[in-house]
Amino acid sequence: MARVLIVDDSPTETHKMSTILDKHGHQVLTAGSGEEGVATAKAELPDVVLMDIVMPGLNGFQATRQLSKNASTSHIPVIIVTTKDQETDRLWGQRQGAKGYLTKPVDDAVLMSAINEVLG
Repeated sequence: MARVLIVDDSPTETHKMSTILDKHGHQVLTAGSGEEGVATAKAELPDVVLMDIVMPGLNGFQATRQLSKNASTSHIPVIIVTTKDQETDRLWGQRQGAKGYLTKPVDDAVLMSAINEVLG
């Protein structure tokens, strides 16, 4: 199955998504900040990244932009998973290179569908 990197500063949200992914047989990597997420993505080259937006330091939009612009990580699809549900946030996420946008709380089926869609 896929190697999925969860980038979220909330241990609760990370645990929820990890549980869903584990249940479906995916290997889970985690990072607690945007900076750590970018570094982990470059080092581990996961199949997909689940990116929170609101984080201290490097936010999810900035981290997504760094991953989509970097030659070694630009092939990795990023799905934004956030509480921000405004259309402007969704459009901005796409402009940063995100391939998907989900709002929390995320339903198991919706999360798995989004991951399957970006992985083709």
